[in-house]
Amino acid sequence: MDVDDEMRTIGRRVRRVRYSRGKSLRVIGGLAGMSKSTLSAIERGAQAPSLKQIVALASALQIAPSDLTQLPVPAAANGHTDTTIEAVRLALDAVEIGRPGGLVLPVAVLRDQVARIHAQRRACQFAEVATDLPALIRNLHTTLATGTDHAELLELAVYLHVHVTRMWLAQVAGPDDLLRRAVFLARHLAQERDQITTLALAGFGVVNALLEGGAFNLGQAVLDSLTVPPTTADTAGLVCHLTMSHAHTAVLDGRPGDVAAPMQAAAELAERFGAAGNTDSLGFIHTPSEVELSRMYLALEADEPDQAVSIAPDVHPERHPFQKARADYWRCYGRALAQMRGRRDDAVRALRTAEDLLPIQARRDPRVRDVLATLLPGSRSDAIGRELRAMAQRAGLPV
Repeated sequence: MDVDDEMRTIGRRVRRVRYSRGKSLRVIGGLAGMSKSTLSAIERGAQAPSLKQIVALASALQIAPSDLTQLPVPAAANGHTDTTIEAVRLALDAVEIGRPGGLVLPVAVLRDQVARIHAQRRACQFAEVATDLPALIRNLHTTLATGTDHAELLELAVYLHVHVTRMWLAQVAGPDDLLRRAVFLARHLAQERDQITTLALAGFGVVNALLEGGAFNLGQAVLDSLTVPPTTADTAGLVCHLTMSHAHTAVLDGRPGDVAAPMQAAAELAERFGAAGNTDSLGFIHTPSEVELSRMYLALEADEPDQAVSIAPDVHPERHPFQKARADYWRCYGRALAQMRGRRDDAVRALRTAEDLLPIQARRDPRVRDVLATLLPGSRSDAIGRELRAMAQRAGLPV
């Protein structure tokens, strides 16, 4: 195993940094709020860490969480993904210095282009998104700078950066700093627009990015600062997701008693408004299956994989209108099953289904990669073992 192979899982990176700091398992485990045996299992690849554990370990090691989760180079399932990530970075750089360098287009044309690229992203047509996104960012901000149709273009830009730029970067495991730049830009534009719903939309994107980056207190502070718009058919999805964000923040911040109430409120919203359509006018899905999928994720982050497995039959991923959510279900289910005694084969099948649905995210998600690493030792020579080793190899793990 070479040096690069040593850095392909979160546990290996933790061990490398811990060694460089000259710290023992007991010291770093204590600082991270976990036992010596738990940290040892994570470092050896016998246990895949949750997001909360990753953030705690990064804090104990005095590094950023992204230092533990960043992709190895070359990244799995690359294609022209990483080239586009840099093109998006350059587009955002150009916007920040006031020289976006795009075309001035009619607002109706830009509206159609944003709708089309959002549909492409939802359909997991990542190559098409990668081709169109950098130029669309430049064109939209160039047109915005003319001052014509200013309010509508501000709202359109917020929608683009929350639903497309942010989500595409998350789905292809783009750099955390770039994702945060996109949502902070959306927040700046929303503040310029100064309209409750647009501010709430941008705020949701900011909260999501902060939580994934480990800034749980900041995420809660942003949530608390938002004015939630009145709940109508047009805003129900946004309100539902903001409500669930309170539960997500509580789980990650170690406040289990604050989870049930917002999830119950979200479930009631989904039951009331979900039948009206798949999404609200702001682009948010709010079906009961979306809420149950969120419950699975929360159970997994709360270190209750058995609870996540028990919720799984109630989710019915085949009923979800979007492929990404179906893939999310199978990735979450696979991660939970991998922690259950005697469920290794089921975990492999679940993760393989997730890869079939959304290959790039299954192969580039650092938490999935770590789960695959925990399953590899002792893998058999039967069909399931061969499938597992093939998946691990496609994810860039040494096999």
